[in-house]
Amino acid sequence: MKTSYKRTMYACFVGYIVQAIVNNFVPLLFVTFQKTYQIPLSKITLLITINFIIQLLIDLLSAGFVDRIGYKASVTIAHICSAVGLLALTLLPELTADPFVGILIAVAVYAVGGGLLEVLISPIIEACPTDNKEKAMSLLHSFYCWGHVGVVLISTIFFSTMGIENWKILARIWAVIPVLNGIVFLFSPIYSLHEEGEKGLTIRELFGKKIFWLVMLMMTCAGASEQAVSQWASTFAEEGLKVSKTVGDLAGPMAFAFLMGLARLLYGKYGEKIDLKRFMTYSSILCVISYLCISFVPNPLLSLLGCAICGFSVGIMWPGTFSIASASIRGGGTAMFALLALAGDLGCSGGPTLAGFVSSNLGNNLRMGIFAAIVFPILLLAGIQICKKSRQDT
Repeated sequence: MKTSYKRTMYACFVGYIVQAIVNNFVPLLFVTFQKTYQIPLSKITLLITINFIIQLLIDLLSAGFVDRIGYKASVTIAHICSAVGLLALTLLPELTADPFVGILIAVAVYAVGGGLLEVLISPIIEACPTDNKEKAMSLLHSFYCWGHVGVVLISTIFFSTMGIENWKILARIWAVIPVLNGIVFLFSPIYSLHEEGEKGLTIRELFGKKIFWLVMLMMTCAGASEQAVSQWASTFAEEGLKVSKTVGDLAGPMAFAFLMGLARLLYGKYGEKIDLKRFMTYSSILCVISYLCISFVPNPLLSLLGCAICGFSVGIMWPGTFSIASASIRGGGTAMFALLALAGDLGCSGGPTLAGFVSSNLGNNLRMGIFAAIVFPILLLAGIQICKKSRQDT
């Protein structure tokens, strides 16, 4: 039994690496697509939008169909879509009359896989018979960060040594990972979130719980706190170090992702000795401090340091909110995890959007845009305090 559930956990860890691949590999090729297929930047930007919209739709719809077809079938479909989308990326641009249409179809297919993985992996790990659910959840989410770091680093090294024109070879290599991990999932046990004969809460029942709306707000703020800075980390790196875009990507987003993963790894290792809500409280305060550093410290290198510190501070927010929701809402089930993923994705979009909107209205002042987004870690901090108080009152 112990070996079986560990195999399931390892497959979940790799599942988040797969999600990191489908979310972060193609953006590295945007300039290449622009030059190779003469696709204008306006259409390239649409690829990000389509990927995001499809993943949101999957978050929303999965609450209705995952329980019907089962977790094993759903997670298998997720890996198939991820692999097929990556492979299609290397074939469809030449097979369609308009290369952009081919790329768009490929992105849509792997976006289905990425969206399903986001909804499925957390409840699968939550259902595993582990001793400390919070530790397991934090460790799980660290693998998305390591996947992000790995995709950027390995792809950059590959493009530097083999040439960017050979990107299709690397895309096919990345596609092997979801194929192999999908096979592992087929032969791994998937545990139930509920006791035998018990059913998860319906969406209507969830909507009737005040704590559900609180954790939804916290999840939105977790995603927004993370992405409002992450999206601009490369810009700060280029400005502070006066380096190329490639080096800026390595120094900015990679440093952010590495420290975010480190925070999750540390809690995953020492979680039994650390109170989750206390850790989230201190992390939220550190996040506010990092936002202030980015916004008001004039030295660009210190602003870059603020971005890196922000990566560490937001590390526990997403998995920690999942854990608080699981502990606070018994029987939340698939619907709860799907809606939390939806809230998190909305935050991931809303944070950078608010920062960009404020920035553009203040003469492209990115620092003030980031400062406006400080509302998200502050709201998250307030939500954690309400959770702590409600627990004390019960």
